[in-house]
Amino acid sequence: MPVPEFSTARSLLSARAVRARAETLLKAGLEGRLDHFVVDLDRLGGCADAVVETIREAYPDLAIPYHARWRHFSVGRFERWGSLVHAAPFEDPAEQARAAFDLVVVSVLLDAGAGPTWRYEEGRTGETYARSEGLAVASFDMFVSGLFSSAPEDPFRADARALASLTEAELADGFQVSPTNPLVGLSGRTALLNRLGQVAAADPEGFGPDARPGFLFDRIKARARDGEVAAETALEVLLTHLGPIWPGRIVVDGVDLGDTWRHPLAGGTGPTEGLVPFHKLSQWLAYSLLEPLEEAGLTVTGLDALTGLPEYRNGGLFLDTGVLALRRPEEAKQPHAVDSRLVVEWRALTVALLDRLAPLVRERLGVEDPAELPLAKVLEGGTWATGRRLAKSLRPEGAPPLAIASDGTVF
Repeated sequence: MPVPEFSTARSLLSARAVRARAETLLKAGLEGRLDHFVVDLDRLGGCADAVVETIREAYPDLAIPYHARWRHFSVGRFERWGSLVHAAPFEDPAEQARAAFDLVVVSVLLDAGAGPTWRYEEGRTGETYARSEGLAVASFDMFVSGLFSSAPEDPFRADARALASLTEAELADGFQVSPTNPLVGLSGRTALLNRLGQVAAADPEGFGPDARPGFLFDRIKARARDGEVAAETALEVLLTHLGPIWPGRIVVDGVDLGDTWRHPLAGGTGPTEGLVPFHKLSQWLAYSLLEPLEEAGLTVTGLDALTGLPEYRNGGLFLDTGVLALRRPEEAKQPHAVDSRLVVEWRALTVALLDRLAPLVRERLGVEDPAELPLAKVLEGGTWATGRRLAKSLRPEGAPPLAIASDGTVF
């Protein structure tokens, strides 16, 4: 008797498992069996029109970059990373890639919802940023200051000793947190970076002799063939070596499953029955590593093996265009825990619907070859930006249509 697909714990550490379980919940939604959402695929065309409008406005030549943390590092049309590399060149492409990995791993792990009132004032430009852009600029400034390095002579890196000893007060200072400028999930963010340091110190195979997140570049490069490496390989390396950092999550057969949650309609057999993986921050990180890998001379293949990101801008897009609707509208008025069935359904539906939306967007833009507009660019061009645009037009401060009680490590 064949072993059912995704029946082992480690099988859930893949984008294919994310996509499969999301499709299972979408099927349940189309059959009217979900507790919280109704799905109307007839509205997907209008949703695609809204995304195409955003793309044509921002990228009339369709020269769309990848959806990645690097976009936030250049907010305000200031290329912060490029300026750093120009001012303090690295000794070789591999060391530059390790530094880029150090920066983006830490920054992405800090990139959960900031809350509606938090702001960051950037000293070098005098500009003030909020949400993901503010978190990115703040984390970049902390990186440049050497906060994540235990070697004063080598500040532009992150290592286990500095990360493991990082205090909540230091992170609060870096984020300019105050009673009038609160940041959601500060303690959760601090604990996550502390665990990253502890895990890096205990895993020399993954993080190298200096216990740096940047050594994951070497792990991914080692699996390249003829200068090519699959996007799924990058994600697999991340999930394997970063899995133990996640707080209090599901562990099956000794495997930390990270951003994985329970839903009775998820399907599966054996120990994975009813489990829904998302790996949102890990996939966001994988997307954000594409450019450092390419700049180091590697070609990344199979980009569409990764899934869309199940977060509140993409999920909000489907609610605000009517593709999704709450069975009980009053549920929009209360915050929901990240492990609630409502949030699990919302995130799974978002992943599955993004797969259906991307071809419609390409068709409207006249793009015949999906490789010319992979999901990584549809997201950037794209669904995330349209979700934010619609939120700003519909609600104060551009708040998402649903409130999530985040611990600072998921959204």
